Amino acid sequence: MGNTSIDPKILERAKVWLEGNYDEETKKEVQELIDTDPDGLTDAFYKDLEFGTGGLRGVMGAGINRMNKYTVGMATQGFVNYLKKMFPGKDPVKVAIAYDSRNNNTFFANTAADVFSANGIKVYLFDDLRPTPELSFAIRYLKCQAGIVITASHNPPEYNGYKAYWEDGGQLISPHDKNVIAEVNKIKSIDNVNFNRNEDLIEIIGNKIDKEYIARIKELSLSPEIIKKQQDLKIVYTPIHGTGVKLVPEALKAFGFKNVYNVPEQDIVDGNFPTVKSPNPEEPAALNMAIEKAKEVNASLVMASDPDGDRVGLAVRNDKNEFVLLNGNQTATILIYYLLKKWKENGKITGKEYIIKTIVTSEILKDIAVKNGVEYFDTLTGFKYLAEILRLLEGKKTFIGGGEESYGYLVGDFVRDKDAVISCAFIAEIAAWAAEQGKTLYELLPEIYLEFGFYKERLLSVVRKGKKGEEEIKSMMEKYRKNPPKTINNSELVIIKDYLLSKEFDLITHSEKPIDLAKSNVLQFFLKDGTKISVRPSGTEPKIKFYFSVKENLPDKSKFEETDTLLEKKLDDIIQDLGFSS
Repeated sequence: MGNTSIDPKILERAKVWLEGNYDEETKKEVQELIDTDPDGLTDAFYKDLEFGTGGLRGVMGAGINRMNKYTVGMATQGFVNYLKKMFPGKDPVKVAIAYDSRNNNTFFANTAADVFSANGIKVYLFDDLRPTPELSFAIRYLKCQAGIVITASHNPPEYNGYKAYWEDGGQLISPHDKNVIAEVNKIKSIDNVNFNRNEDLIEIIGNKIDKEYIARIKELSLSPEIIKKQQDLKIVYTPIHGTGVKLVPEALKAFGFKNVYNVPEQDIVDGNFPTVKSPNPEEPAALNMAIEKAKEVNASLVMASDPDGDRVGLAVRNDKNEFVLLNGNQTATILIYYLLKKWKENGKITGKEYIIKTIVTSEILKDIAVKNGVEYFDTLTGFKYLAEILRLLEGKKTFIGGGEESYGYLVGDFVRDKDAVISCAFIAEIAAWAAEQGKTLYELLPEIYLEFGFYKERLLSVVRKGKKGEEEIKSMMEKYRKNPPKTINNSELVIIKDYLLSKEFDLITHSEKPIDLAKSNVLQFFLKDGTKISVRPSGTEPKIKFYFSVKENLPDKSKFEETDTLLEKKLDDIIQDLGFSS
């Protein structure tokens, strides 16, 4: 195939890779794209793989818009340059590096180690795959100035990524995120990157960090005596081919659980994730094999973590003894309810404790906190904002726990990211606590709703692809911002929160007050009947997301299913009223 169908600018960029200081295997891959795959060449070279606020994420392969040795090297060199500016008197600056089960995991981790060490930075490199939250823990434990983890979370197998962390163990936030991006953007050529690995500055870590991490998790347990009585509770756990394979079972064992079953086919570490369509615990199909195992062994609880071990999905038995999935809001509700109940029982509530949730997470968490005399904080979506509050309040107030609707939770503050290892241990503990009262996790929900109201949530993602779709999403946000509906599903709009303007508008009193969070293109509508609707464009995909939350009083536990059906219909009606199909 000739080059006539290829954009000359793209061909010019590709030829730089053919003629530059790149390895022969890479040059061969680029030449094959030129000769046989103009569309693939275009996608690989039409733009630079962007180092965003969370780091890198992209398809693996040769090209400037791909995850490869050179894009990872340039990103790392930019990060190096920023670290040297920020810690001029530190000798050496120290970083920790971890990686999950993705293809090319050790290659990219070692590429980053090459560049850090070549530039005089001390590297602590894990000896094998580890959960992302353990990387956060290691940064703080080893007193590092930064860290990275090679992961693309639950993206398809062809992807990999690179998440950057700061010395507090949290992901980069302002101003560091933007400043690192600026330094990365200054690296215009691979000739600006020092790949000459210095073995003297690389220390392999592993087992010692694992033991310290598990020991800290064990200290968090609130019901060790109950676990002793319920130690034979049957639990099925799957890492879905990811990093939880070793440490989640270890944490469950440390808590005292002795009847944990695995799914052997999914214990195999494999970046192709061969047993699932998507390794995402939010997807029901990802838990199918674990649920079948639970039926086989008569287990009452199923837990599944994603490839980098920071999020967890649950399946529990309902009152008909059938397995049902809990969503992220329901799991967060049970977790916060249990934590605050136990803290109160143990006399640990002093008025200086707090929880954290994201703005799109269920308002029931706020209600539970307020009733128990615990402060709550709302953050923008993303656990990096939760980590920022932990840093700001360290030594002043006590963090109990927090969560987000997208299946991420945290207990305690020695990790500064969502943590599936801690979460699995606590979910099992709550199941034991419920079992001690003759209940299941599922049966806790009606009890909570009876006390705080029955909240039900749903996420609707409206996909709009391409340039036209991008413009349509922008237009939708402008319309909602300038001409918000007066009523939705026959309920009056009473409050609008505009996070781009950093203002909250009360439509009843015609007053406004500031929102003390970073600016973000998010709108929230609060209705008179307790409904909350959050709208935001996705930062990574061609879609606009609608988060719906509705509420009704639950008069009696016997009315649980009836009220659930009522809320489902209410959600359908709201979505239809906004012009979408549910």
